[in-house]
Amino acid sequence: MPSIVKTLKIVADPNRLRILLLLKGEELSVAELQEILGMGQSTISTHLSHLKQAELVEDRRTGKSNLYRLGPPPAGGSPLDEILVRAEKEIPEAAPDQAAMRRVLRKRQDMTRAFFDSVAGRLGKDYVPGKSWKSLAEALLRLMPRLVVADLGAGEGASALLLAQRAKKVIAVDSSARMIEVGREQALRHGVKNVDYRLGDMEEIPIGDGEVDLVFFSQSLHHALHPERALAEAARILVAGGRIVILDLVRHRFEEARELYADEWLGFGEADLESMLQNVGFVNIETTVVDKEPETPQFQTLLVVADKKN
Repeated sequence: MPSIVKTLKIVADPNRLRILLLLKGEELSVAELQEILGMGQSTISTHLSHLKQAELVEDRRTGKSNLYRLGPPPAGGSPLDEILVRAEKEIPEAAPDQAAMRRVLRKRQDMTRAFFDSVAGRLGKDYVPGKSWKSLAEALLRLMPRLVVADLGAGEGASALLLAQRAKKVIAVDSSARMIEVGREQALRHGVKNVDYRLGDMEEIPIGDGEVDLVFFSQSLHHALHPERALAEAARILVAGGRIVILDLVRHRFEEARELYADEWLGFGEADLESMLQNVGFVNIETTVVDKEPETPQFQTLLVVADKKN
């Protein structure tokens, strides 16, 4: 447990408090902290080193950099929570820092959107890890006919067009305007009229509460900045007793996927997804590894099915 004297000494520096206030809500890299705070790399690295030594922050490796976040609170609580509440009111830079952080996070999301804009129209011709017909068929077998379905992170709409063959209506949501455009063109070409393409983020879904019977994520959840928020949004738009179906990669170590495919997360463990789904109100959770690719890095596909509480 961190020493309270050491903690108070460390947070006496206002700039360290600014860093802690930012890391309270988000994981950020040194480069992102530089952009938000307007400080040099060495200064921020020094502050983070002190905060790590005091066990106030921790980091995890992601691609070529580290992401920093607040460390877990010790058993019995920590004085840091009260300190940060008061600091947020007293430090004049706190509000501008939060606004700058939102801009930085939008840039991070824009990088993902830019990737999908660049491959729109040819995504089906290029390799996408974990996107196999076998795994897709496993999910489709679990669908009930005549449902209102939300396809989140729909891309060009290949899954939406398949679902539309049996669904009452499919609402296909994607954050890439170009992907939405291509999807609409394909639906028009194939004469599919029950797919509604909408531009939006899976963490702020442009669908009303309780409007859909089934939510479908096909190799899209690992692109979310905050997967649990995306799952909470899925719960919001589902009717009571509605179902969620997730196809995603099993957690892997192929770091190049971050740059090659704009992946935010390197897949998920079965227990992690089960825990996140429970946290946002899902029950009857089933997880199954449904496919393993023969070529290195041998991506595995995880199928998860769950029901929203009545």
